[in-house]
Amino acid sequence: MYNNLYKYKPYFSWLIKLGIVSAAIYFIYQKLAYNELLSFELFKKQVAFLLSNKLWTLILVLFFTDANWILEIFKWKTLVSTIKKTSFIEAYEQCLASQTVSIITPNRIGEYGAKALYFEKEKRKKIVFLNLIGNLTQLIITIVFGLIGMVYIFSYFNLPSVLLNFQNTFIILVIIVLILFFRRKLKLPKLFKYFKTINPKIIYKTLCYSFLRYVVFSHQFYFLLILFEIEATYLSVMNLLFCMYFLASTIPSLSIFDWAIKGSLAVWLFSYIQVNELTILTITTLMWLLNVVFPAIIGSFFILKFNSKKVI
Repeated sequence: MYNNLYKYKPYFSWLIKLGIVSAAIYFIYQKLAYNELLSFELFKKQVAFLLSNKLWTLILVLFFTDANWILEIFKWKTLVSTIKKTSFIEAYEQCLASQTVSIITPNRIGEYGAKALYFEKEKRKKIVFLNLIGNLTQLIITIVFGLIGMVYIFSYFNLPSVLLNFQNTFIILVIIVLILFFRRKLKLPKLFKYFKTINPKIIYKTLCYSFLRYVVFSHQFYFLLILFEIEATYLSVMNLLFCMYFLASTIPSLSIFDWAIKGSLAVWLFSYIQVNELTILTITTLMWLLNVVFPAIIGSFFILKFNSKKVI
């Protein structure tokens, strides 16, 4: 019986990989074809209009995307170097394959498991923890800039601060309760002990990469606003973006719905400087396609070619 199951194991593995890729492609198609916020036809017209007037913008916009992911790959390469020397190409494959998996899992949780599978069993817990550090450093940068943005816009716009404070307080309380509830399973003392063994320079470099990524994708959004000829000051736009990313990071969701969350928040926030709703929805959809969908499509290739017998 066992021999028969082992015999068909490669087929089961292939079906699982094909299922992951198919699910990712299906979800992407659904969000583009049946977008309740912005119809696909209207989106195509907006993009066509943008490119017909400024063809050179395509190269520049793609440059932002490349820079964003190159920084993310270097960040992961830096973290994983504490366990195993990893080349840029290997880190590239791990990051994009995990992006494909994360797009169909809540709060990108699939990213942790996907990266861990590239390593031997005894290293996987540490890999998960290193990935957590990478995501936490990005979150720290988002929170720091988000708080700066909140202070700025509360000074200039009439925002419902009571509602936002209640929401953030509730989320923090939920996180604390979950940590206390799962504290034994999480084995926090062991994790903190391992964290202390990591060279502080690695953490510092990781924070720097996270900061640079934040600068890149926030300015990519700003650059797209400029291309749509939005008349607003740099300071106002950037602080509204800081708030948008901060608020979006507090809302649990599937990665596939990231565009909808950011789109809704952006429409609300940028209404304070009279930016057209159609323009904002077009930009958030473009950002989602460039920084989430396209990397996930490339990652699909790595998912299909993944061989668990050839882990690093």
